[in-house]
Amino acid sequence: MKSHNKDIKFPAKIYAETILTPNFKDSQKYFFDSLMHLHYAHCLMLAKQRIITRHEAVTILKGLDSLDRAGILRAKYDGSVEDLYFYIERELIKKIGEETAGKLHIARSRNDIDVTLYRMKLRSEVLSLTNDLISLRNELIRLARANLKTVMPAHTHTQPAQPTTLAHYISAALEFLSRDIARFRRSFEYVNRSPLGACAITTTGFDINRMHTAGLLGFEGLVENSYYAIGGIDYLLEAVCAIATSAVSLGKFTQDLLLWATQEFSFLTLNNGYVQTSSIMPQKRNPVALEHVRILLSKSFGQAQAVMTSVHNTPFGDINDVEDDLQPLVYSTFYDAGRAVKLLTGAVAAIEIDRQGLKNKASGSFLTMTELADTLTREEKLSFKMAHRLVTQTVKRLPGACPNHHEIVDTLMILAKEILGRELKTSRKTLIEGLCPLNFVNVRNVTGGPAPAVVADFLSRQKQIASDDLRWAKGKMELLVGFPKKIDKEKSKLI
Repeated sequence: MKSHNKDIKFPAKIYAETILTPNFKDSQKYFFDSLMHLHYAHCLMLAKQRIITRHEAVTILKGLDSLDRAGILRAKYDGSVEDLYFYIERELIKKIGEETAGKLHIARSRNDIDVTLYRMKLRSEVLSLTNDLISLRNELIRLARANLKTVMPAHTHTQPAQPTTLAHYISAALEFLSRDIARFRRSFEYVNRSPLGACAITTTGFDINRMHTAGLLGFEGLVENSYYAIGGIDYLLEAVCAIATSAVSLGKFTQDLLLWATQEFSFLTLNNGYVQTSSIMPQKRNPVALEHVRILLSKSFGQAQAVMTSVHNTPFGDINDVEDDLQPLVYSTFYDAGRAVKLLTGAVAAIEIDRQGLKNKASGSFLTMTELADTLTREEKLSFKMAHRLVTQTVKRLPGACPNHHEIVDTLMILAKEILGRELKTSRKTLIEGLCPLNFVNVRNVTGGPAPAVVADFLSRQKQIASDDLRWAKGKMELLVGFPKKIDKEKSKLI
């Protein structure tokens, strides 16, 4: 029985349009430079191991040098080859002939080439975002140091709860930022391992030196098991999960800043460079920079989830699900996260804090009632439960949210006679002092508390951690910027 379907020459038009053309463009955009470095490194290793002759290596290296790189980057996909790798191979064959050019592909596969390129690109993305987070943390440390005694209300369940300081609040953000940076540092260490030499999935019978190519390409070790080198994907998932975690925390922080920028709160004012007006309402100062931060964080979080979903329930091996169509999504996740962090850093650097407004808010809404109960517990030797009951009844009897301290103490003394059956022994001065927001903050001088000295000590340690992270980032940047020089140095010795 004859088929009614005519045999279609590869690539089918629709396959070329929907898959091969966009993937070719993505490879030009994301992988071209790394692919060229990889070609040089592999050739040098083959020569070092005497798998190819010195003459063959020199011919290949000079052939690679002679390629029209600008022309390759301008090239449009025409279906004559499958992908960028084969396009470059064809151009090299034109320069030095198929016999010699073909030897460059000894002991390697597009499988290990591709995953090597993915890791080279990803390590740069991880390092770039880590640097952005380091810059944000440094800006927040500066802002916190300037506001060690800036009293403000802390909220629980979105309601005013207790006095704290702006520095104490910012320190909470510094806690998660430090862990975010630690996660990305760990991610970099896992990403920056070379899978090159795994070949298709089981390595090769040639006597290659995987560590040599790893060193030439700026890797700090190997992905040892060849099957995992090709089929493993957790290194990538860990990186995008770190973004998702950071995006959630930074999103909560940004949402607070947006709330505080409202006229109803007026805790802070964004610099004019970060607000926009309305086309119809002349008075508007819209905090658009923070809104952009919020959506970019949400977008990067969503893209990170999309990466996870794309590879869920796929086979453990060489599959397209983790390759050309997935990689751009990974990079756009990092791109949007980086945009958000950079913009947030700029907005925070130019922010104006209404210190008096924060102090006024911290003085109302009965925010110091916990300390008043603590004072009664200490001075009157009451159980905290009884002190809590006494203060609760005091609050219930007083009208409004902002009575003055004398009214509170007067009411407390009356209720003490009713509930305790006796007068309070504590002086009026001590009770009023217990209602002071600054006193509330100062007495909370245990580890992690808002007392200025405690927070200042925390910030000093954060500054030291920040210096260590910056040294680490500079060292890794030198590694990534410097590895092409190692290739050039070894190449010059051979040529």
